[in-house]
Amino acid sequence: MTRYVVARLAGAAAVLLAAFTVAFAVLYLLPSDPVSIMLDQSSTGGYVDPAQAAALRARYGLDQGPLQQYVGTLGRTLRGDLGTSVASGAPVAGLIAAALPETARLAALALVLAVVGGGALATAATWTRSARLRGVLLALPPLGVAVPTFWVGLVLLQVLSFRYPLFPAVGNRGAASLVLPAVTLAIPLGATVAQVLAHGMGAAWRAPYVETALAKGATRTRVQLHHVTRNAVLPALTLLGVLVGNVLAGSVVVETVFSRQGFGRLVQSAVTTQDLPVVLGLVVVAAAVFVVVNLLVDVAYPLLDPRLTRGRAAA
Repeated sequence: MTRYVVARLAGAAAVLLAAFTVAFAVLYLLPSDPVSIMLDQSSTGGYVDPAQAAALRARYGLDQGPLQQYVGTLGRTLRGDLGTSVASGAPVAGLIAAALPETARLAALALVLAVVGGGALATAATWTRSARLRGVLLALPPLGVAVPTFWVGLVLLQVLSFRYPLFPAVGNRGAASLVLPAVTLAIPLGATVAQVLAHGMGAAWRAPYVETALAKGATRTRVQLHHVTRNAVLPALTLLGVLVGNVLAGSVVVETVFSRQGFGRLVQSAVTTQDLPVVLGLVVVAAAVFVVVNLLVDVAYPLLDPRLTRGRAAA
């Protein structure tokens, strides 16, 4: 088990380094100059003072060569220093720390709704003995995945905020303002969960051990809980890392549609102004969250399925 965890930690570190390197290379190769953009936005007439621009490039290290910038930025990142925003002059770590709590609340609620809703839909689809109802229920997850997130958000706004003012349309005002963005974000996530769980549950219901349990007198409820769901959850657990990545990506759209302040809006603002330190810091933080969640899933998998540990010991 120790060797397994060490190997996963090494893989996680390699993924983080690769994400940082690719993001830095892409941002460095951008044709525009963030310092010129910042000075042009803050001045009148669009005139950029060359001396002022040179001073700002030196301040942010943009006057150095690519390798020097890469090594210097990587060293600062490893020390926990994500740099300074070119647009606002504020520390990048502070900007991200201020934005993350709102997105974390939104993501947590969306994940809970996705898991509960997707699990209930998959269970109902595989539990029912009606072929027609099963077909209808199994057709819902592909529809949920295919529908654009921004369209779902706009429909919910039109119906539940404008036509029937049940929830706030925009902003971060209390728990009620979380409902519509969380539901918007949860629909495609829950559809993905339902697809994977329904496939796993369907295969489990056809497995020989289920037939044996039913033949021994076990009720369908007991078989569903102790055999079908238990075995179908393990493949779905792998989805957790992917779902976290989808939440971070979807927050850009959802927080823009609902005018919420958070990680997604910070991404949108940094990309629009080409604030390279902020964009790079956001990529690093998002990659770190993704890696940590996948690492936890990898470590939990052998604990939930001891056969994996026995298989590595035998090898």
